[in-house]
Amino acid sequence: MSMIKVLAVDDSAAFRRILTEALASDPGIQVVGTAASGLEVPDLVRAKHPDLLVLDVEMPGMDGLQTLDELRRQHLRVGAIMFSALTSEGAATTLEALAKGAFDFVPKPTGTGAFVESIRRIKAELIPKIHAFATRRAGRAAGAAAPAAQPAPRRTVAVRPEAVAIGISTGGPNALNEVIPRLPAGLRVPVLLVQHMPPVFTAQLARRLDERSPVRVVEAVQGQRVEPGTVYIAPGDQHMEVRGRGDGRIIHLHQGPPVNSCRPSADVLFRSVAEAYGGRALAVVMTGMGQDGLEGARRLREAGGRVIAQDRETCVVWGMPRFVAEAGLADEIRPLGEIASAIQRVVGLQAA
Repeated sequence: MSMIKVLAVDDSAAFRRILTEALASDPGIQVVGTAASGLEVPDLVRAKHPDLLVLDVEMPGMDGLQTLDELRRQHLRVGAIMFSALTSEGAATTLEALAKGAFDFVPKPTGTGAFVESIRRIKAELIPKIHAFATRRAGRAAGAAAPAAQPAPRRTVAVRPEAVAIGISTGGPNALNEVIPRLPAGLRVPVLLVQHMPPVFTAQLARRLDERSPVRVVEAVQGQRVEPGTVYIAPGDQHMEVRGRGDGRIIHLHQGPPVNSCRPSADVLFRSVAEAYGGRALAVVMTGMGQDGLEGARRLREAGGRVIAQDRETCVVWGMPRFVAEAGLADEIRPLGEIASAIQRVVGLQAA
């Protein structure tokens, strides 16, 4: 894979320095320039030809959203990863940026005093996303020739699920906007959802989806009763489990160790769903980096539940569903546009 050319855009000189030093440590990334405002970006894109912007959300003159709009207006094609403050306003703006085509986002380290720690965090969080962006772009052409993963052999016994559990990461906000609003108000099961996001962002995501969906969408609360027709989103930095049986099932949130470097983790949720519902559950594994959800999907399928994986062509990053599909755990592999209807169909299955 060729060198990934990055333009770092942030109004803080300290963060521009942190970004430059952190990204320069990776031999596959070249920082081709920096900018203090979105006003500088169109000319720099023409001059430097970056593959990707690391773009601050909040800047004077021209902020991150306005910069994306201006690039589109000038027909300048370049990827973007947003660099976002951990605030409600920053989260709301970041979700809007993702809707406008940004690839992903990284929370901005709080404070500029801990220079070395900020560099460490950016290396850990931003560099993998830059490589994921490059892999996705390179794979668009090559992906058509790759053999498609096949669903597992269809089982003859199917029971009606009493719950749906969804695991999703990179590309999730836009993908969920294609799925959750298509679920009917009368959905007869609860939906439990892990989206890899930090605190504040999950609350904003729940609010946006709730405004657009017939079903009720909430950020989950400790001890909350699990009820049909409601989507429960795990809060950022907290694992979400279901505990109890029958009508007494409740949400349990905790800050146990990260699983697959994730908190919340789809594996934690899926395992608890397998325990609480046995085979009467459906897991849906969607776009995202890494393999979170693999072992949980295995546990749920061993209990008799069903698994749907998003297909390669419609994933922003075909990581999480790829591991599930290639392990032979997916009963179905569906494009994004068919996942909501597949959920409704499976939920409507009669006991054999």
